[in-house]
Amino acid sequence: MRIFKIFSSAAMLIASVASANAQWEALPKQAPVPSDNPMTAEKVELGKMLYFDPRLSSNGTVSCFTCHNVMEGGDDHRPTSIGVHGQAGGRNAPTVWNAAFLSTQFWDGRAATLEDQAKGPPANPIEMGMANLDATIERIKNIPGYKKYFENAFGGAASVNIDNAAKAIASYERVLITPNSAYDKYVNGDKTALNAKQIRGMETFASTGCIACHSGANFSGPTLPTGTGFFQLFPTYTNNTYVTTYQLMDDVGRMSVTHDQKDKNLWRVPTLRNLVYTAPYMHNGMVKTMDEAVRVMAKTQLAKDLTQDQVSDIVAFLEVLTGEFPEQVMPRLPPTPGDLLE
Repeated sequence: MRIFKIFSSAAMLIASVASANAQWEALPKQAPVPSDNPMTAEKVELGKMLYFDPRLSSNGTVSCFTCHNVMEGGDDHRPTSIGVHGQAGGRNAPTVWNAAFLSTQFWDGRAATLEDQAKGPPANPIEMGMANLDATIERIKNIPGYKKYFENAFGGAASVNIDNAAKAIASYERVLITPNSAYDKYVNGDKTALNAKQIRGMETFASTGCIACHSGANFSGPTLPTGTGFFQLFPTYTNNTYVTTYQLMDDVGRMSVTHDQKDKNLWRVPTLRNLVYTAPYMHNGMVKTMDEAVRVMAKTQLAKDLTQDQVSDIVAFLEVLTGEFPEQVMPRLPPTPGDLLE
C-alpha cells in the first residue's frame, strides 16, 4: 500500500498547513487549453452539437447531455446513470461543469484528458452502445449536414474523424465554467460576499482537514501535469457504519483500470463546486444529502465525528461554491436520413 502511504502522509501535511493558513483560490474564468487543440468558436459550436446529439448512440436515444445535463447541474441526479436499452451503469455521473480543471477524467482516472474522455461513452455497451469508435464516426458521416461543420472547425474534406469529433466535444466542455461564486468574490477581495456562518464554515473546512484533498481553485486537488491524476484512498478509515451502510468498498475504484492491488479503492478527487446541484453524492450515488455527505467524509477520511454546528457551517460554506452558469441554448442539429438508425 505504498501509494496510500504517500497520499496519506501528503494529506496530513497539507491539512496541518491548511488549518493554519489556507491558501484559497478563485476559479479562473477560462479553462486550460492543450496546445494540440486550440479553442475556436467553430470547434465549440460543433462540439456542442455532438454533445447534444443522441444519434451518437446505437438506438438514437442517449447523448452526452442525457447523463450530463448542462441545463442544470451537469449530471443526471440518478444514483447511477441509465444508458441505451435502459441499462444501469455502475457509478454516479460526475458533473461536466468545471471538468476542464480536473487532474484526470472519470472517477477512476482512466482518461487523461477531455479528448480521451469523449471517446469513452459512445463505444461503452451500457452507455451509448455503439459497436466501436469506427461505427460512431461512420454514423456521423452518414448525417450529411455535419460535413460543413467539421470543415469549418478543422478544414479539409477528410476532417470528419473521431479525433476531431473528440476535440470538438472537449472544446465545448472547456467553456462550461462557473466562476464568480460568492466564495470567489470573497477571496478576490469582497469581504461582504460571505456572512459569518459561511466564513466560519470555510475556516472549519480547513481546520478539520477537508482541504487536504479538496484543495485548489476547483476544490479537486492541485494542478498536475496532464494525465497525472490526483487520487485518494476512499474510504481511508473503514471501521464505521458508513462504510457498510453506503457500500463504499463494493467498487474497487482505480484498480478496475490498472488491475493493481495497490490501486484498490483509489479514486480521483471530485470537485466540490456546485454541490447544491449534484445530489446524490459519492461514486455510487448512495448519499442523498450534503449534510450526510459531510459526516461521511469526516468519518471515513479524517476519523472525525463532527458536531451538528460544524456540519451546518461546512454545508453553508459548500453552498457558496455555486458559481454563475453560462447560458446554454439548445443547438439545431442536422436532419436525420430516413435509414440512419436501421
